[in-house]
Amino acid sequence: MSSHKIVVGNWKMNKDYHQAIELVKHLTNLISERKPLNTTIVLSPNFLYIKDAIELVKDFECIKIGAQNCSHKSSGAYTGEVSAEMLSSMGVEFCIVGHSERREYFAETDSMILEKIILLLQNKIKPIYCCGEKLEERENDTFCSVIENQLNNSVLNLNANQIVNVVIAYEPVWAIGTGKTASAKQAGEMHQFIYECLIKKYGAETAEQVSILYGGSCNPKNAQELFSTKHINGGLIGGASLIAEDFYSILNS
Repeated sequence: MSSHKIVVGNWKMNKDYHQAIELVKHLTNLISERKPLNTTIVLSPNFLYIKDAIELVKDFECIKIGAQNCSHKSSGAYTGEVSAEMLSSMGVEFCIVGHSERREYFAETDSMILEKIILLLQNKIKPIYCCGEKLEERENDTFCSVIENQLNNSVLNLNANQIVNVVIAYEPVWAIGTGKTASAKQAGEMHQFIYECLIKKYGAETAEQVSILYGGSCNPKNAQELFSTKHINGGLIGGASLIAEDFYSILNS
């Protein structure tokens, strides 16, 4: 089984309730009319909108609802936190973990991220694990060791049965929301590197089953070139996922 095509819309802290519902409806209408090809679509709205989003997409086999984060604790006195078990009980199938914004603004560490991944897997939710380098790490040529360390401290601690239920998203931090995008060549090299890290740990047969997504200012203009690059199995889309037509265009790429 080769890696599956997945496109994830990470809405971040955008859209009020009514706007979010309209966005889901607009997107489902486009998919009803035009039908995307052989791609799993994951929409990751705010926690508050998850229940209604799940209801709106229930007749669309290709659309799954994901969360943008979860707690690294299973339950307890953690005011304001949302557990993997809570998400699972609502029907959430995917959850983004390790996003660079969580690492930077909320001081999340690799060990916390690994705890989240394990809790998600225990609750039958597929983690979308993010890794990537900052601009200075790209410029001083340490980016491969940065990515390798992130992988070694988190997902590469899983066994083969676990890793095949994880999606990896390579997101160069310098290309998130900046308008800068890694070239298809740069992105392809990093996806190849991540794939080789997986082969080294698990072997080719297992590595082939892990989808590796590109995240970082992917848009309708550059999506086709990025997605046609070897080992890029889809995208983690930020800003462009907030406009139904743009997101659909990326899906079709």
